[in-house]
Amino acid sequence: MANKEMEVVRGLDLKRYMGRWYEIASFPSRFQPKNGVNTRATYSLNEDGTVRVLNETWTDGKRGSIEGTAYKANPNSDEAKLKVKFYVPPFLPIIPVVGDYWVLFIDDDYQYALIGQPSRKYLWILCRETHLDEEIYSQLEQRAKDEGYDVSKLHKTPQADPPPEGEDTLTDTKGIWWIKSIFGK
Repeated sequence: MANKEMEVVRGLDLKRYMGRWYEIASFPSRFQPKNGVNTRATYSLNEDGTVRVLNETWTDGKRGSIEGTAYKANPNSDEAKLKVKFYVPPFLPIIPVVGDYWVLFIDDDYQYALIGQPSRKYLWILCRETHLDEEIYSQLEQRAKDEGYDVSKLHKTPQADPPPEGEDTLTDTKGIWWIKSIFGK
């Protein structure tokens, strides 16, 4: 059975979407370390309307991060279909890697969100807090299932409470985590 086109949020308020989001669960990917914890994304609006993306994760007590840029896939559409561009390797930015970032659901208060992309190989459940109510988690999981995702692949991300402090408190691995993750470390 062919998957239907996913429904995405319309009229996403980018200004309200900015800020820090904690990864509650995701499909494991080669772009993230297998033993990463406290994974989070921080978004800030650039003057040109694009979004600065800072993805962070901690592995063995060390902070790894990568920065990128997000922008609307179609500037004339009200659909929350974004493109995210990172350069690899992060410490020597030469090769752009572009991916889809589709907001499949966001609550009215912009406190939790379901993010996916058309191939259904990647899925994220994000929250403004480090933990999400189980009932809400189940509802987001069901939404993902309704959109054709195999939710048995979802892996909950360990989050400390309180979360690690700002960017400068732990050693930054300068994107080395990205290279290690390619080799399954």
